Amino acid sequence: MFTESQHADWRAKALSMESAIDKTVIGQPALIRLINVALFARGHVLLEGDVGVGKTTVLRAFAQCVGGDFERVEGTIDLMPNDLVYHTYVNADGQPRIDPGPLLRHGEKLTTFFFNEINRARPQVQSLLLRAMAERTVSAFNRQYDFPHLTVFADRNKVEKEETFELAAAARDRFMFELNMATPNDPDIRRALLTQTRYHNADTLIDTLDGGVCDGYQLNDVAAQIQTMVTTSDTIEQYLLDIWKATSSPADYGIEIEGVDIKRLVLAGASPRGMSALTRAARVVAWLDERTYVTPEDVHAVLPSALGHRVFFSPIYELRRSEIAPAFTKALMDRVASPR
Repeated sequence: MFTESQHADWRAKALSMESAIDKTVIGQPALIRLINVALFARGHVLLEGDVGVGKTTVLRAFAQCVGGDFERVEGTIDLMPNDLVYHTYVNADGQPRIDPGPLLRHGEKLTTFFFNEINRARPQVQSLLLRAMAERTVSAFNRQYDFPHLTVFADRNKVEKEETFELAAAARDRFMFELNMATPNDPDIRRALLTQTRYHNADTLIDTLDGGVCDGYQLNDVAAQIQTMVTTSDTIEQYLLDIWKATSSPADYGIEIEGVDIKRLVLAGASPRGMSALTRAARVVAWLDERTYVTPEDVHAVLPSALGHRVFFSPIYELRRSEIAPAFTKALMDRVASPR
């Protein structure tokens, strides 16, 4: 068990990392907090947003602060599963060679795997990534490769639709959070992004961050200690159970969304994996706030990001997901009675 002093040290590291990244990618404090929460809850993150808003920069910033071995792959329509596993080429002597690919070359030292524009990759590639995310293992060359410290960051371009592949439900469920990164609206932040040259070069910004502020090889132990230390009361557990039931039977809880037949909306509610992710994340929110117990506010802080992509709508409403999902998660928080 960690001592109180050790928890305080790690909390300080987590908040220091968050503060440093907030100065690097300005105007995104809520998003940065959620990625930080996912990191300490040992969950993977899918980030969506318009072109050029800084998705890649913020994910690279976290990878820099975590340290350890980092790998990046660009999603393309011609990328195949074997491209992640091995690399074939002809060496200087004219001999064919096979070397481990980006997913394997670092072995157990791999801490961050960044998949850029994941929706450009074929479903076969996404399926291979599923095992790496869920089990942190991959089989290749007649052996199993383990990635005990792996966190997968992926981003998705929501503007372009041609030559893209929508992530399957199973793939989306593997991500602890699905986050949307919007362009900041604050006039002062927009002016800074426009006129301050330090924000014009992402590589220079990343280099200003201290590498390994939060040692990626120790995060599993820290996360386990957080989950042990932060408790959920009987009333909070019942609240989480009610939320879970409401994701499948929203009409039973009086949930209404304008223009939606609520009884026909949900095809499948949140999975056990999804509710586990929600609970783990809420405990990390409490820990960052220096508490050893979860409150309804901790649950609300992560519920839209943890469950919005895990409730699957019937086909007639799935096409309106970007509009309905936020309204649905807000209704969950408004209509399911929470403990005081």
